[in-house]
Parts: sequence; C-alpha cells; structure tokens
Amino acid sequence: MAQAGTVRIGISGWTYPPWRGVFYPKGLAQKRELEYAASQFDTLEINGTFYGMQRPDAFAAWADQVPDGFLFAVKGPRYLTHMRRLREVEAPLANFIASGLLRLGAKLGPILWQFPPNFRFDAERIETFLKMLPRDTTSAASLGKKHDNKLKAPAWLKVSSEQPMRHAFEIRNDTFRTREFIDLLREYNVALVCADTVEWPRLMDLTSDFVYCRLHGSQELYASGYDEDALDQWASRVATWAKGGEPKGAERVNGAGSKRRRDVFVYFDNDMKVRAPFDANGLRERVDKLLTTRSRSKTSPSRAARTSGSSRSRSSAAHETRNSSVP
Repeated sequence: MAQAGTVRIGISGWTYPPWRGVFYPKGLAQKRELEYAASQFDTLEINGTFYGMQRPDAFAAWADQVPDGFLFAVKGPRYLTHMRRLREVEAPLANFIASGLLRLGAKLGPILWQFPPNFRFDAERIETFLKMLPRDTTSAASLGKKHDNKLKAPAWLKVSSEQPMRHAFEIRNDTFRTREFIDLLREYNVALVCADTVEWPRLMDLTSDFVYCRLHGSQELYASGYDEDALDQWASRVATWAKGGEPKGAERVNGAGSKRRRDVFVYFDNDMKVRAPFDANGLRERVDKLLTTRSRSKTSPSRAARTSGSSRSRSSAAHETRNSSVP
C-alpha cells in the first residue's frame, strides 16, 4: 500500500449547549469542553475568529488546552471576506495575524477563508488576495507589523515555531466553477475546500499539497447526519486523497491534480442535532481501517480516546439556535 499523508478528522467549533450530556459527559465544566474535545480528535476548527477579532491571550488559552501534535484550523475573519469582500484588506489581514494567531505556535493548522454565497468569482480580486497571504510564520509576522489601531490588545508577532502556513478557500457561488479559478489556486498552492452540502457547489479539484473537506450535511444543512453507506464513501475518498489518488467520479472543473500523497483535514459541521462528533468518530474508524499502514503520531489521541464518544448516547437534543462561537 502506498504511503499516505496524515489524515486529521475533527469538528467545527466545540461550544454547543445541546452537546452537553450527549457528547460531553454529564457534569463536565464548560471551561473543560475544549480539553475534552481535543482528547477525542486531533484537530478542530476555531470559529470565533470568523465572527470577531480575538486577543493573544485567547489563542494562548486554546493552545494550552490541547495536547502536543494537535492542530487547529482557523477561520479567517468575515470582515475580509463578507464585509470588505477582499477589497483593500492588507491592514485587516495584518490585524488578524497580529491579534494573536502566531500564539498557537506549532498547533497552528490551515487557515480557512469562507466566501459568502453572493460573492462571485473575480479573478483580479482573488489573485490580489492570494498574493497577499503569508506562506510561512516569518512572513506572517512581517505582514502583521502593518496592523492598524483596531487591535483589542497589543500585537503579538513572535514566531515561536517556524513553519509553513496553509490556506483553503471555501466557495459558495457557482461562478467559481471555472478553470481560471482552479488554475489560480494551483499556482499559489491554496486548497479548494470540498464542501458537502445541499446548497453550495461541491468540487473535488486538487489544487494544493493538502485536502480540506467540510461535511455540512448533504440532505439538511448543518443538521443531517451521515449513515453507514455515506461514511464508507467518504472514508474511501479520504484514504484515496491521502495516498495520492483521486476518488472515482470526483467532481472536478479542471482535470486531475498531481499524483502525490496529501495530508487531509476533514471537519464535520452538522452540529444542530449533535451528529458531528459521532459522525467524525465513525469516519475516523473507517479511514484507520483503510490506511492500515498509516503512521501514527506519538502524540495523537489513542483510538480508545477518539472512539469513546462513539459509545455514548446518539440521541439528538433540540438545538434552538446554531451556536458556532467558541469561548
């Protein structure tokens, strides 16, 4: 079996009241929910950065609560993508970096840039932003020095871990189904998010040295779970990507990507009915079986830790409002 890249499977956010007593053990203190989630998965998406500017101490607290070898994916601010719509965003991007992003150190994973459904493809605007994105932590610190006075706390620009920085684009408008867009992502080594949803384009073009996949619920957005057959299918796709291939029937715009093993990040975002953590564990078990030669990090959570949540009640709790915030 071909050597595979590292596969990380987790959930989007971790602060959801209906999960308490269902995924989270009854009586677990809210301040320990991140610690518990990080014992089950080796990656999580931070959603709070999307909704508002954070402080360095917040990033430091998140990093302190997870084990070595763990990676956070961080959502880029909607101020850049939804409000500024990528126009004149050098200072806001610098603010995002200076707000404490680098305090995650070695636990900093990919940066997710999510575009709104009414954001149409604009080649010039997209390429300008692609050129601006830092490719490593040193260049990120340099860009962060261009921050303005809108920071909530003194800038944090220390590089404690010299490492590459990865970026992924999640598109939600059909105008992005174009070869020009895929070519741009490949030129700048930025991943196209494979988003499974009933409302937005699902594309599987390989554009980077890693794959970023978000499973929102293919029948009901943020709510529907994945049955046994669906998890089997996604596990096959993930294993194929990790080993350097492409799944059969991959939905592409611009031909096959290069054949190379790839790291794969998968996040379940179907949180409304407490399905995400259990679906994530189910997918993890299947991928592990398919990648039997996959090397495990010494610091990765054990199978027992990751799968203990699977034996907990899978009953749904009413979810009055979708809570995507983090502490």
